[in-house]
Amino acid sequence: MDTKIIVPPCSPLLDKAETEKASVVHQRSIKGLCSLLLVSTLLVLLFVQQGPRITRNGENDLNLKSLEQAWRWVSKEITLDVSGERVKAYPWTNDMLSWQRTSYHFQPQKNWMNDPNGPLFHMGWYHFFYQYNPNSAVWGNITWGHAVSKDLINWFHLPIAMVPDNWYDIAGVWTGSATILPDGQIIMLYTGKTANLTEVQNLAYPANLSDPLLLEWVKHPGNPVMVPPPGIGFKDFRDPTTAWLGPDGMWRITIGSKINNNGLSLVYKTANFTEFELSDELLHEVPGSGMWECIDFYPVSLASTDGLDTSANGAGVKHVLKASLDQYMQDYYAIGTYDPMSDKWTPDDPKADVGLGLRVDDGQFYASKTFYDQNKKRRIIWAWVGESDSESTDVLKGWASLQAIPRTIVFDKETGTNILQWPVEEVESLRSVSYDFDKLKLGPGSVLPLNIGSATQLDIVATFEIDEEALQSTVEANEDYNCSSSGGASRGVLGPFGILVLADEPLSESSTASDVGKLIYGSDVPVLNGEKLSMRLLVDHSIVESFAQGGRKVITSRVYPTKAINGGAKLFVFNNATGVSVTASVKAWQMISANSVPFPQNGDHL
Repeated sequence: MDTKIIVPPCSPLLDKAETEKASVVHQRSIKGLCSLLLVSTLLVLLFVQQGPRITRNGENDLNLKSLEQAWRWVSKEITLDVSGERVKAYPWTNDMLSWQRTSYHFQPQKNWMNDPNGPLFHMGWYHFFYQYNPNSAVWGNITWGHAVSKDLINWFHLPIAMVPDNWYDIAGVWTGSATILPDGQIIMLYTGKTANLTEVQNLAYPANLSDPLLLEWVKHPGNPVMVPPPGIGFKDFRDPTTAWLGPDGMWRITIGSKINNNGLSLVYKTANFTEFELSDELLHEVPGSGMWECIDFYPVSLASTDGLDTSANGAGVKHVLKASLDQYMQDYYAIGTYDPMSDKWTPDDPKADVGLGLRVDDGQFYASKTFYDQNKKRRIIWAWVGESDSESTDVLKGWASLQAIPRTIVFDKETGTNILQWPVEEVESLRSVSYDFDKLKLGPGSVLPLNIGSATQLDIVATFEIDEEALQSTVEANEDYNCSSSGGASRGVLGPFGILVLADEPLSESSTASDVGKLIYGSDVPVLNGEKLSMRLLVDHSIVESFAQGGRKVITSRVYPTKAINGGAKLFVFNNATGVSVTASVKAWQMISANSVPFPQNGDHL
């Protein structure tokens, strides 16, 4: 494949109707705000080297339904690009591959990882479990990895928590969720796969609840506690949620499934977590949305920034329903009202139902799972961030996949239509040297370097102000900048403008590697009257997380530069508009590395 600098639209996967969905009362029509979310190794901050990987259940379907799934490893020497053309594997050097490993995002010390499982807080420790292959950097032999942390940033890796060793999970210990009962008991429900690939639900619990590290887990002798009910496919029944307590004193969980191509969530009731009764009604169903997996269901407060326990309900509470859409490998959510008497959930806006409206993250971000952190009264979301290089490259470097930085979730009281996601405050403890660039004037077509040294591990906060007189003239002329129709980084009257991260000094690289995906993400975001255009970027080697307008819109990207690594990674601000000037204010912190080590056998950190 020839190395070319191609500047495509910011959002090639969205049609015109989809890009116009993000309209809110009192909001200014700034369609070009995708320029604030641009993340790239060259020209646009939303330039993402994205390509699909093996699906989370290990299946590989080349009859792909979106460009996001159009990359697939074929052999050690050959991959397929988005057009189906064969391309030769890139000759990665050890320096390039070692640079890709992150410094403050969670990942195992080696091998494959995917879904987050059962996060919880217990006796002073945050526990994180995850889908893990202990034998290889590719999917398979799925067990539960386990790590603990005092702050969600620095981690100790513990022995594997659960392995596939019974008939009901012999083909994999799949995704599950934790429930902490009022008396402190910890209930872990998870999906197991049998030898004939039937998906069943199982119960596990700590062998010693007084152990802060929860090192040993016991599988219930009566497993499985739920099996696919009549009418549900044996491969379409997975990923139980955290339980919530209903007004009748019974606990409820929901499980993802589909009938025909209609995604849905089943509701089960239980008094003891060993016997479950299927409810007559579905929690919710969306025609044509395909298989729902990794469902999440949780309350948010309309008035407070505190998180809520999963059983909370009543006045001043809305419920978020999230599903990971298996056919697209994208996480969608909607906000609505839950009726605890009928166990039915209704979206506030049917046009923005699950799978039709809001994505949790418009980039590479899947199988997300939240938990209520009773320690700090907040709800936190985790998510799997896969690779978009080839599996042969993953084998070469010895690891695959990351977890996004844990984020808090609150209801956006200003718009009333979405959640806000923001990195947990603990990540700021890694900030070291800071650099301030105040009121930088960017005329049309300008690019300005920000001299901060190596731009490999950064936390960046920026605001942008558009020249009001020029903006008004474009509004009167009915001019705007739209990510989908204006050619991405090609020049429009209003943009794009933003920040270039992981760029080399001559701005010459859009990754010269031929065997990585290079798709682009973009999205609209509500900007209310009186708000500045704002963004925050977490840059950590091969991952960039972008938060616009306080977290109303988030985009996660994987990037694989060959030149912009180590000291060659630079930072720039730019304004590619033709008709307006922009004033940028940027503060950037160099980030020190987090700790990620085996737990000391002598227990010194207890």
